[in-house]
Amino acid sequence: MSKYLCMSFDDGPNNIPGDNTMNDMLDIMEKYKVPASFFLIGQKITEENKKVIRRAVEMGCDIQNHSWTHSFMAQMTAEEIRDEYKKCDDAIIEITGKRPTFFRPPYINLSQTMYDNINVPFICGCGCNDWEADKDADFRYEHIMQAAQNGTIFLLHVMEGNKATLDALDRAIPELLDQGYEFVNLPDLFEKCGVNPKKEKALWYVANNNKDENIWRG
Repeated sequence: MSKYLCMSFDDGPNNIPGDNTMNDMLDIMEKYKVPASFFLIGQKITEENKKVIRRAVEMGCDIQNHSWTHSFMAQMTAEEIRDEYKKCDDAIIEITGKRPTFFRPPYINLSQTMYDNINVPFICGCGCNDWEADKDADFRYEHIMQAAQNGTIFLLHVMEGNKATLDALDRAIPELLDQGYEFVNLPDLFEKCGVNPKKEKALWYVANNNKDENIWRG
């Protein structure tokens, strides 16, 4: 029986001169011939980093919406929420020609108003706190390996300087491949797992209809 995983990465693209974390992550994906999904912060997109976004698309990765400013959106009005979402969508469409089909709320900070005003599935995922500098590559590797099951969506980061996640995945990906997992992008994950992501108040961690944690209960 086939087993599928999706590596998804928040907080790209990198816009600090000299930082190539997202591009370095793509090097790892290319090394093992696997795709991934990238949730971008719209205001970080510049002329200089559009190239790495296009490279991701050419490699079979999908580009998704992580808001315009990465703010706490549950405290926003309906109009502010729509603006945060649309500006990021527009920036991604301008580069890729495709409208994002998923949304990851910043900080996984949610409200009913967000669900009412953003008409795509909300994605969370299984992480390893890799935004915390004190979590070394070994810690991240162990949590990635423990979370792996058919349908797992990994929530990781390509924020500037996040080398420990690069090191953890350079170790984890070949081991997961050896265990029989196939890596796919997010749209393909739901299709291959036979799950419709358009479900009321869904907050997806695993592409599995029977997981209680996939439902937001705010």
